[in-house]
Amino acid sequence: MNVLAHALLAGDDAALRLGGILGDFTHGTPDEALPARVRDGIYLHRAIDGFTDSHDEVRAARERMPPPFRRYAGILLDVWFDHCLARDFARWSDEPLGTFSDRYRAELHEAMPLLPERLRRFLIYMDRYDLPAGYERLERVEHALAGLSTRLSRANPIAEAVPVLLADEAALHGTFERFFPDLQAFAADWIRQHP
Repeated sequence: MNVLAHALLAGDDAALRLGGILGDFTHGTPDEALPARVRDGIYLHRAIDGFTDSHDEVRAARERMPPPFRRYAGILLDVWFDHCLARDFARWSDEPLGTFSDRYRAELHEAMPLLPERLRRFLIYMDRYDLPAGYERLERVEHALAGLSTRLSRANPIAEAVPVLLADEAALHGTFERFFPDLQAFAADWIRQHP
């Protein structure tokens, strides 16, 4: 899952939300200097990613991707599912998307001393493009995929993936509708088990 989903799945816990985004910028054992609940958020992020990757609906969606996109299906689905979530956010949250997004970025700014340099740069990008709310718009998804494409070390087709995703849009929407409630239940259960 991508930024919006990780933030939403952290529930009402700002420290878990911070750990949720740090999960994309942290490898190995989280820094012991981080608050314990932020470290929990990193582990929640990893648990969410593992659950997502192993879910039958997500596996089937990856398999539907034609070559050469299938190799990058995990990245493409993460971004596309944030698009699905943003487009229908009122179904999944009582808080309006814009309000949620603004509050989330404000939390990240408040936590600036804890953010690694790469995440600080990403936060500037988030501010500029109104993320994660901006994922509601297809042009923002295209821009995000183009940026991801340039960050990979070898040539890849990620920047050209939107037409492929749109061609499978109805099926991907169905995948998301069936998969996301399972993921919400998984994340809520994980949080209950890690108070």
